[in-house]
Amino acid sequence: MSFCVGTDLLEIKRMKHSLENPRFLCRVFGEQERRELEARRTPLQSAAACFCAKEAFSKVLGTGVRGFSLTEVELLHRENGAPYLSLSGRARQLAVGLSFSVSITHSDEYALAVVVAYSEDGKGGTI
Repeated sequence: MSFCVGTDLLEIKRMKHSLENPRFLCRVFGEQERRELEARRTPLQSAAACFCAKEAFSKVLGTGVRGFSLTEVELLHRENGAPYLSLSGRARQLAVGLSFSVSITHSDEYALAVVVAYSEDGKGGTI
């Protein structure tokens, strides 16, 4: 098995300013992700954590945020609250052969995401 780790940390106050622009929401967050954010008790911190997960995903791939749209990488949650990445479009194509685990956390001031990409056969993706 081979694996790669990507992380990202963001100051919450930077996300607050960005969320004031309605176009930012549509450019960065997928439809299902936006619905989840609207339902969360801490939408600002949750949005920052989602953004961090997208950045950490791009670091795992080694591409930076190029070759795919941020809306194609959605941080969603299972019924038990566990976060996971839902990929579509070019993001999914870039990640062929890889599986992902994601961990997020936030305080009032910071959000952090860690994304681990792994390949069972050691041949998948860019790892």
